[in-house]
Amino acid sequence: QVQLVESGGGSVQVGGSLRLTCVASGYITSTRNMGWFRQAPGKEREGVAGFSARTGATVYADSVKGRFTISQDAFKSTVYLQMNSLKYEDTGVYYCAAKETPRTPLLVSSYNHWGQGTLVTVSS
Repeated sequence: QVQLVESGGGSVQVGGSLRLTCVASGYITSTRNMGWFRQAPGKEREGVAGFSARTGATVYADSVKGRFTISQDAFKSTVYLQMNSLKYEDTGVYYCAAKETPRTPLLVSSYNHWGQGTLVTVSS
């Protein structure tokens, strides 16, 4: 059974940075089949960052391009999300997710394993 545990959330000022970590236990096919999502209050969960199904290259939502960086450490079964230049609208619960196959990386329904989430609050 796959378990995903996120950490690194917290409160930060506008313009600040945070680094989220997700450690997977159990069997995962590849850390390239993991991604980051977020859910703001009153909004649907959305894809933030992942890896291309075809090339393994990083993929980002338009709203975070140039500010967020996803990376992986396959030996540690860990993925990271470095978040820089944070904005108010980045506030939300951030989830790590994993899927068995290299399907669409930013699509919520592609994933079948989810962490419990970590809260990120951006304020002035």
